[in-house]
Amino acid sequence: MPPEELHLNLRNLTLDDYGQLQELMDRVYDDIGGAWPKETIKALVEQFPDGQICIEDNGHLVAVALTVCVKYERFSNPHTYDDLILRNEKIWHNANGDSLYGLDVFIHPDYRGYRLGRRLYEARKELCRSMNLRAILAGGRIPSYYKYKDQYSPAEYIQRVDRKEIYDPILTFQLSNDFQVTRLMHKYLPEDEKSMGYATLLEWRNILYTPPSPVLSVRKTQVRMGAVQWQMREFSSVEEVLEQVEYFVDALSDYKSDFALFPEFFNAPLMGLTDQMDQTRAIRFLAGFTEQFRDQMSEMAVSYNINIITGSMPLLENDRLFNVSYLCHRDGRVDEQRKIHITPHERRDWVIEGGNHFEVFDTDAGRVAILICYDIEFPELGRIAAEQDVDIICVPFWTDTKNGYLRVRHCAQARAIENECYVVITGSVGNLPKVENLDVQYAQSSVFSPSDFAFPHDAVMAETTPNTEMIMFSDMDLEKLKLVRNEGSVNNLKDRRVDMYHVGLKQTR
Repeated sequence: MPPEELHLNLRNLTLDDYGQLQELMDRVYDDIGGAWPKETIKALVEQFPDGQICIEDNGHLVAVALTVCVKYERFSNPHTYDDLILRNEKIWHNANGDSLYGLDVFIHPDYRGYRLGRRLYEARKELCRSMNLRAILAGGRIPSYYKYKDQYSPAEYIQRVDRKEIYDPILTFQLSNDFQVTRLMHKYLPEDEKSMGYATLLEWRNILYTPPSPVLSVRKTQVRMGAVQWQMREFSSVEEVLEQVEYFVDALSDYKSDFALFPEFFNAPLMGLTDQMDQTRAIRFLAGFTEQFRDQMSEMAVSYNINIITGSMPLLENDRLFNVSYLCHRDGRVDEQRKIHITPHERRDWVIEGGNHFEVFDTDAGRVAILICYDIEFPELGRIAAEQDVDIICVPFWTDTKNGYLRVRHCAQARAIENECYVVITGSVGNLPKVENLDVQYAQSSVFSPSDFAFPHDAVMAETTPNTEMIMFSDMDLEKLKLVRNEGSVNNLKDRRVDMYHVGLKQTR
């Protein structure tokens, strides 16, 4: 059939199609009994009309997929085809099932090569997603096995098909459509002599499946990130800084933002209130306000109903100085992340030490990691966060020059691509001539995404005007991360050669 003469239409099967369906099944399944009786098809169409899908060409039925609902726990374990058959050849359909079961897919021989099977499978996958079902299961025949039965066991045969050393018309097709072989089943369909009675138990898992749970406990999948590109300016008191913080928190909250992200050392202007001749003493002076900032920003998180990532501040603990960020949840909880990698400037002028603990935090709007400025330039932390299912990496930074900023930016974008997550960076702008080592700032805050079709073509979701005080918003779809990790053009996380290398974390606290 020349392609220009095709007029394909994908739709649901009706009982009026039975005559054509019978003819098609008899032709395709002449070796295993031919077509189902009309009463069987009638029951399928009446009980689960959405699951019976067909393709017609110029009004003629050329491809069909028959489907029922089942319980995953029952049919993800070994079973036979007869377990699906009730009296009078009616097929088992469980309206309360949590998975689809693919009974049959059959294509008219004259239409093979047009990838009609792929269209049917994509329609079945979309049905699974739309119904929020756990998986698609199927018992797959291996009709070429009889040719190799004297050479290979069924398991060896499956491995060779998977490696494309052998072509099997059913198993090869299933594997190319993202199905995984989970079990080998014996006596699945005894009359299937070509498969020698064997079948594969195949599964396609719906990565977007959400188990039933109370509405109020369901985690958000549409997340609004807000960030503050902070203007450094002189302040006369802690209260004045906190007033400016609350102004931005209020503004971000008004726009229904789920997060407010502040830059690294955003409260550093307070060092201007003490002696600048001794930088070690000045940073420790600033650390004296950290507890107050943490507590009051936590109160803001609750009262404005927004999760606040407090940028970073110096923390003095047992006469040792750390650079710390707090995640103030809107339910009142407070988490802490210390900067792991310390820059030469921080180590030399302020005697700051690196933290020894790294964590990905659960929030009501996704799993979040905080990598403070220099930390984003070390790919190991991003990969460890990805292994803990991070959704968003937040990067509060402070850079004085454009080349320093570009180090942060380019590394952040790399982390988003290689770990298939969102990365948000935000910094400070303006001049602070009366504070030693913080006299100039350069920043362009941005939100980066993975680089694939579901995201902007340049993988930049939002960005600010450089060196201008402003707030930034970006709406993030966490479901898209699940899709790109499993069905993207490339699969950076899935395709890692963990048989060759591994990135691990040593927790020393």
